[in-house]
Amino acid sequence: MSTPSLVHVYTGEGKGKTTAALGLAVRNIGHGNRAMVVQFLKSPGFYNECRAADRLENLDIFSNAPSCLVFEEGPREEDRKAACEALEVAGEALSSGRYGLVVLDEITIAIRYGLVRVEDVVKVVKGRAEGVEVVLTGRYAQPELLDMADYITEMRCVRHPYERGILSRSGIDK
Repeated sequence: MSTPSLVHVYTGEGKGKTTAALGLAVRNIGHGNRAMVVQFLKSPGFYNECRAADRLENLDIFSNAPSCLVFEEGPREEDRKAACEALEVAGEALSSGRYGLVVLDEITIAIRYGLVRVEDVVKVVKGRAEGVEVVLTGRYAQPELLDMADYITEMRCVRHPYERGILSRSGIDK
């Protein structure tokens, strides 16, 4: 009997969703697999996980957003195009069978902002090759994603240094 491939959702207001997904990717690589992280709404080179991927032979990260998570006046057309391209990359990675794990980082936020449709995300996740585990991250996870999840982890903020005026620190928060 083959090991089932499952769907993980890391959601909630607390910090650590992407970090947990990257930890699972490293564990997967340690088992001899390849992992792919497709970042929605994150600009290339801004987050240090992109630099770390250059040092890990079996970790690929795709990041193409023209701006980071904050939309001051709402998403632009270029943000929609980038998110749609990222979803295509994710679909290809999921269906190829090349990866043991594929992470769709901040996908729930891309859905919330209307950059991609939840139906399309469900379709690419369900179309994954046998044996491919998938992680979906981001706040405000949609019911359709929760319905198909095997694991649901909700991060809850109890305390955060931002409340004391400490901004994101390189190597820890980004």
